[in-house]
Amino acid sequence: MTQAEREQENGKEKEKEREKDKEKEQRGVKRPIVPAAIAEPLQEPIQTTSIVVIHPGSKSLRIGRATDTLPVIVPHVIARRHKQPGQSRHEDRWLLRDGLNKPESNEQRQNGIKMVDQAIWSKKMSNGVRRTPVSAEQARAYNRQIRPAVLDPTARVKWTNTSHKPDYLVGEEALYVNPTDSYNLHWPICRGQLNIHGGPGGSLTAVLADLEAIWSHAIQKLLEIPLKDLKYHRCILLVPDIYNRQHVKEMVNMLLNNIGFSAIVVHQESVCATYGSGLSSACVVDVGDQKTSLCCVEDGVSHRSSRLCLAYGGSDVTRCFFWLLQRAGFPYRDCQLTNRMDCMLLQQLKETFCHLDQDISGLQDHEFRTRFPESPVLLYQCRLGDEKLQAPMALFYPATFGIVGQKMTSLQQRAQGDSEDPHDEHYLLSTQSKQDQSSKATAERKSLPKPLGFEGESSSQGGEPSERGLHGQEVELGHGQGECLMGGSEVEDSPSALLSRRTAMSQFEGKALGLDKAILHCIDCCASDETKRKMYSSILVVGGGLLFHGAQEFLQHRILNKMPPSFRRVVENVEVITRPKDMDPRLIAWKGGAVLACLDTTQEMWIHQCEWQRFGVRMLRERAAFVW
Repeated sequence: MTQAEREQENGKEKEKEREKDKEKEQRGVKRPIVPAAIAEPLQEPIQTTSIVVIHPGSKSLRIGRATDTLPVIVPHVIARRHKQPGQSRHEDRWLLRDGLNKPESNEQRQNGIKMVDQAIWSKKMSNGVRRTPVSAEQARAYNRQIRPAVLDPTARVKWTNTSHKPDYLVGEEALYVNPTDSYNLHWPICRGQLNIHGGPGGSLTAVLADLEAIWSHAIQKLLEIPLKDLKYHRCILLVPDIYNRQHVKEMVNMLLNNIGFSAIVVHQESVCATYGSGLSSACVVDVGDQKTSLCCVEDGVSHRSSRLCLAYGGSDVTRCFFWLLQRAGFPYRDCQLTNRMDCMLLQQLKETFCHLDQDISGLQDHEFRTRFPESPVLLYQCRLGDEKLQAPMALFYPATFGIVGQKMTSLQQRAQGDSEDPHDEHYLLSTQSKQDQSSKATAERKSLPKPLGFEGESSSQGGEPSERGLHGQEVELGHGQGECLMGGSEVEDSPSALLSRRTAMSQFEGKALGLDKAILHCIDCCASDETKRKMYSSILVVGGGLLFHGAQEFLQHRILNKMPPSFRRVVENVEVITRPKDMDPRLIAWKGGAVLACLDTTQEMWIHQCEWQRFGVRMLRERAAFVW
């Protein structure tokens, strides 16, 4: 047989095999089922013009394209029209909060002010002279006799026109809705979390609907992107360091399925703040309007054990300033914390008058105007002393806020579990403990007892809250709280020792730590002395809650005075950075989100809409840049 004939014969046999395969398929022969797997992210060229960065805050929403120099800033508030006539009006609280009207509140406030005055007296001014506190009585006599002068009989500020009865209004328009109109006012985020409460519009569904309305409005009206075009756009969402998994899951679902982005990246505020400031490592202190979060970030990784959230911020300083103004005979006597316009005025007065400069002392005369809709423009004179310094110092002596019976400190909690995510932290922990039991039995046979950690976790080197779990995957175990409080040790001797740790944790979470003590605690939770030295030399302050003249020097002085003596000798320079690259600290985290959009490594983090619809929350475990 020739070579040509052999090739022809082989070709005929292959043809027959293909025909047999087709016949089998037609007869319904079952093929092996390929297990569903999460696909690798598609490698597509980065187009930053089509990426929207969203940084939601308690008071303001910052949103913009990744290519924009600055984001659009919108008051994070919505006014919804009543569905039925005669419905009672509801307005979410702004400056007021729970825990202020307890019997012990005033006593705690007075004690806080005494500590503040003691701190003012103890620190010398730059000329070496001790500063003498100025009492409120010295200003009160002058302020009580002040009467306002009318500058203009009618203010140019007007209430929002609601004659066309829109279903809802967003941002500035919502803030200026007349209280007599049939609208409820909602702030969908409170202290960094979704504002879930028992009042009208406080359910998870209602809060998510409010977020969707505000964000959709900003995208359409301010960024001028039609919602139907969002299938060509991607989104980067910034979330708090201590995040609520359920809330993050619902927001991602809303952005991909409801608003319609094609893909999303979720990242933490602290890590994005380091990107935005150009720092590789820093102790990030984010002082917001209603919460202050702290976290040590090293090479783009947030140290879980160092995460800390304090339930106070700029709004609490504003409310404290109002209390101090009242003590000093504030001439605008009709001012009320329940009035939205008065809250806006007080925020403005705080930003204008307050400071942390110890060299500014004595009584000083000031003036301010009130511009309210349907009211004349009034000019007030007032005389103030230490009130301008005492109010921001309340951040370091939070007893001055007078908040009683509220949880003031939050630490990273263990995941609650999610039915949609079967291989969650609980599964990994149970698998881990089985492995531990096996290794322990082996160790006992060799007469080498192995210490057990918090709730059966194995002891790790250096106190790091990270272990190797199932299939070698790195998972964080939720005992970071205990490490922070008990010096990083994970060794337990008895159930009583475990109980004492839990008691210490609960007591710690009930305390309101001052900002300087919280920073020292956060840095002390780092695993190694080398990391701690890095953090002391790079304390990054972002957010708008500490935008006071002299804040950088004041905070630096307090950290230097309170840091452990062992580190004073080895840390060359304690540096507090409040304006990296001369940027507005309120925009640093958003800017970091825009930087993130340009990084090549971000390609591996995109969660596409089709993937989310198929795999759900498991995609966050697979693609998030932090341990979910």
